[in-house]
Amino acid sequence: MPSFVLSKLGPDNIEEISAANNESSWLTEYRKNSFSIYQELPPEVSPLYNKYSDANRMNPEEVTFSLSSDSTLPDFVKDRMAELADNPSVVQIGTNIHKINLPSELKSKGLVICSIQDAIKDHSDKIKKSLELTDPKTDKYTALNNAFFNSGIFIYIPRGLVLEKTIHLISSLSMDQTSTISRNVIIGEENCKAAIVQELYAPKSTKQQAYLELLNVIVNQNTELDMITLQAMDQNAINFSTRKANIGRDGRMNWYLGLFGSLLSRYKIDNYLTGIGANATDTEVVFGNKNQSFDITSNLVHVAPSTTGRVLEKSVLKDTSKSLFKGMIRIEKEAHHAESYLSGHSILLDKGAKSDSIPGLEIFTNDVKATHSASVAQIDDEHLFYLGTRCLNKSDAQKIIVEGFLEPLSRKMSYQIRAWITYLIDSKWIGRELSIKSDEKLKELLEIEETRYRETDIFESHYKYR
Repeated sequence: MPSFVLSKLGPDNIEEISAANNESSWLTEYRKNSFSIYQELPPEVSPLYNKYSDANRMNPEEVTFSLSSDSTLPDFVKDRMAELADNPSVVQIGTNIHKINLPSELKSKGLVICSIQDAIKDHSDKIKKSLELTDPKTDKYTALNNAFFNSGIFIYIPRGLVLEKTIHLISSLSMDQTSTISRNVIIGEENCKAAIVQELYAPKSTKQQAYLELLNVIVNQNTELDMITLQAMDQNAINFSTRKANIGRDGRMNWYLGLFGSLLSRYKIDNYLTGIGANATDTEVVFGNKNQSFDITSNLVHVAPSTTGRVLEKSVLKDTSKSLFKGMIRIEKEAHHAESYLSGHSILLDKGAKSDSIPGLEIFTNDVKATHSASVAQIDDEHLFYLGTRCLNKSDAQKIIVEGFLEPLSRKMSYQIRAWITYLIDSKWIGRELSIKSDEKLKELLEIEETRYRETDIFESHYKYR
C-alpha cells in the first residue's frame, strides 16, 4: 500500500482517499477547500502564542500516512480487549477499525457505533452537520484533518437513552510506523446520558508517528456526556487533537484529560455554550518527563444566557519537559448571567522543566461572573527536607507532594477516572509500561478512590470580573 509523506500531501492524495472510500463530490470539494486553507495558515494562528509553540517538533519529512495500515494487534491492546469484552467498545489500529462491540440490546435501543466511512454513507445528514460546525480557518491542523482524514469513529446516542455501561475507544498507532488522521463525531440527542473513555497508545517506533484527531461533539437539550481521554503513547509519537463541543439548552459536557505519553501533545478544546443553562467542564492532568512537550488550549465561549463553564488544568513536569497552557473565556453580548472560571497551575520537579500559563478574558456584556488563575512553582526544599526527616527518599517525597498538588483537582472526577489517572501516574513514576491494565494495583486504587469526596477550588469564588 503506497504511503504519503506529510510534507508532500496534495490534491492527488485527496482524490485517492475519496476514490478509495467512494465519497460524494461534496465531500471531495470540502477536502480540497480545507487543504487550500491548510497551506495558507501558520502552525500557530495567534501571534500572542506563536513564540511558545512547539508544533515544529513534528517532522513533516518523517510522518507518513497510508490508505490502509498494518492491523496487527499489540499485546497490550489484546489484553484490553479481553478486559472490556462486556462493554460497548471500538478497537482501532492505525487507520483500520479492528473490532466494534455493540451489544444487541443497546443496538435495538438505537445506539449507533460505526466507522466514520460507514457514517458518511448511512448518516450523511448528521455527518454533514458536524462538518459544517468546524471552521478550518481557525487552526492549521483542523484544516489538515478536514482535508485528509481517513479513519475515525461515529457514535450516536438516541433520545432518552441512559447508558449504564461506559463506551471504550481503544486506539493505537500501527506497528508499520505509519501515522493516522482520524475524524471522530459524537452526537447525544435530547435527554440522554453517556460516558466515553478513549485510550490512546502507540508502539515503540524508530521514527515519528502521529495520531492527528479532530473530534466534534454535539450535546442536545438536557443531555450529559462525559469524554475521558487517557493518553499513554510512546515518547517518540506525536499527538494532535482538536475538539469542539456545541452544547444546547441545559446540556452538560464534561471533558477529562490525562496526558502522559508522546514527544509532543497539542490539544485544543473549544466549548460553545449555545443553549440557555448549558454547562461545560474541562479537567486536565499533565505529567511530563524527559524532553516531552505539552501544548494545551481550552476555550469557553458563552453564547446563551445563564451558562456556566469551568476549566481546571494542572501540570507536573520533570527533567527538561515543558508545558504551555492557554485559554480564553469569551462571553458574548446575549450571554447574561454567565459564570466562568479558567485556571492553569504547574509544579516543576527539576530545574530544567518549564511551564507557561496564558489565560484571558473577553467580556461583551454585563451581569456576568468570570475569573482566571495561573501559577508556576517549584517544590519547596523545606518541604522535601521535612519529608526526608520522616525517612522518605527524595523521589518518594516528591511523589507525596505531587499527589497533594493534584488532589483538589482529582476529587472533582469520578472515582474511576481518579483511579485510572493515579494508576498511570504511578506507572510513569516507576518506569512501568504506560497502559491501563485491570491488575491488582488498579483494583486496589478503585477501592480506595471510591471512598473519596469532592471539594471546591479556593480560587473559584474570587471573581476578577463581576
